Amino acid sequence: MALILDAGALIAIDRRDRTVGAMLRVAQSDQVVVRTSAAAVAQTWRDGARQANLARVLAGVDERALDPEAGRRVGGLLGASGTSEVVDGHVALLTGAGDDLLTSDPGDLRRLLESRGVDANVIGV
Repeated sequence: MALILDAGALIAIDRRDRTVGAMLRVAQSDQVVVRTSAAAVAQTWRDGARQANLARVLAGVDERALDPEAGRRVGGLLGASGTSEVVDGHVALLTGAGDDLLTSDPGDLRRLLESRGVDANVIGV
């Protein structure tokens, strides 16, 4: 099991959302891998000096790049699901069965995961 973060979850971290912070603390104490897409980070990162909380959390997050192979897989997933958001597609590819996915867009992420046949716990933030 892993805890997956989309851009909305990263924004919640940056804004010091208590619920998301508590989930991260539980994940850390239970030694659960926390993962995100580098593309989601790109959507949220503006100024590290002013985003100290986000920078601190990201130091312990498994941040995955959107490489050429993943890009093709994301494109295929978007086509299959009828969606168009590349970052959501990448986040969906990083999510496995039984994972918890924190997202500000639960509808599209559920649709993407359904297209993959992945049963994950999608949690709106």
